[in-house]
Amino acid sequence: MLWFKEYTVEALQEYSKNTILEHLGIELTKIGEDYLEGRMPVNEKTHRPGGILHGGASVVLAESLGSLAAWMCVDPEKYDTVGMEVNANHVRSVHNGCVYGKTTPLHIGRRTHIWEMILTNEQGKLVCISRITMAVVPKADIAQ
Repeated sequence: MLWFKEYTVEALQEYSKNTILEHLGIELTKIGEDYLEGRMPVNEKTHRPGGILHGGASVVLAESLGSLAAWMCVDPEKYDTVGMEVNANHVRSVHNGCVYGKTTPLHIGRRTHIWEMILTNEQGKLVCISRITMAVVPKADIAQ
């Protein structure tokens, strides 16, 4: 298994309270052996002017999934993971409903991780593809 320890969707949702995930209504839905899935509503909180999904909201979902997955791979007592770079290609607009995300690893190293996130609409059509590079940082370095 890829994860440092066994996690539950409920524990990750609790960990995400009082964050942007909760504010935008992002829900974590499934933890697999090497992937994490979630969904985000497409509504007034995630729309851009004109009534379609804001690209930045898509990036929030993508980065949240990749960041959490990277964090799940390290000892949380000793390390944290922080984003170094994120990119996204927006392929299709979404007006309402939900957008669904799945993240899988491309590289898991001692100091860096690279995760890919695929976002789809309710019909399973590609909405956004994103990639994030995460740094694995000792907790002592973050506290400074």
